[in-house]
Amino acid sequence: MNIPNTLTLIRIILVPVFVILLMQGSFSYALLVFVIAGVTDGLDGFLARILKQQTVLGSYLDPLADKALIVTAFVALSILDIIPGWLTVIVISRDCIILLGVSVLSLMSVSFEIRPAYVSKATTVLQLLTVFLVLMSMIMPGYINHIMIVRLFWITAFFTVVSGLNYIFKGIKIINNS
Repeated sequence: MNIPNTLTLIRIILVPVFVILLMQGSFSYALLVFVIAGVTDGLDGFLARILKQQTVLGSYLDPLADKALIVTAFVALSILDIIPGWLTVIVISRDCIILLGVSVLSLMSVSFEIRPAYVSKATTVLQLLTVFLVLMSMIMPGYINHIMIVRLFWITAFFTVVSGLNYIFKGIKIINNS
C-alpha cells in the first residue's frame, strides 16, 4: 500500500459516510465529505504520478471509487427527490454500458486499453458539479437558481448519453478490429 492507494481507500470509505449524512439531512456535512472525497481523488492521481507510485491496484481502485461516489450520490439524491430519477437512470445506465463492454471484451480475450475521451472527462466534471450545486442549493436555498440547476440536469444528461455512445462505438470498433 502506498499513499495514493491509501487516499483512494479513504475515498471509498467516505461513500457510506456521505450517504448516511444525506439520509440524515445533514447536507452541509455531506457536502464537506463530498468535497474531501473530490480532493482525495485529485490528490491520489497527482501523487501517484509525481511519486511514481502508479500501481495495478490503484488503476482498478481509482475508477471504482469514482463510480461508487458518483452513482451513490445520484441514487441517494434521487431517493430524496432532490435529483430527478430519469437523470440517475441515465448516469447509472452509462456506467453499466461501460462495465458490460469491458466484460464482453474481456470474455472475448480482446486486449484493449481504456482511455477516457474528452467527452467522458467533461461528463464526470458535470456529474460532480451537479451533485455539488444541488447540495449547495440545499444548504443555501435561494442562492442557487433553480432554473440553472434544471439546465445543468439536462446538460449533464446530454453529455452522459454522448459519452456512453462514444464508449459503445469504441467497443464496436475494438471488436471489429480484433
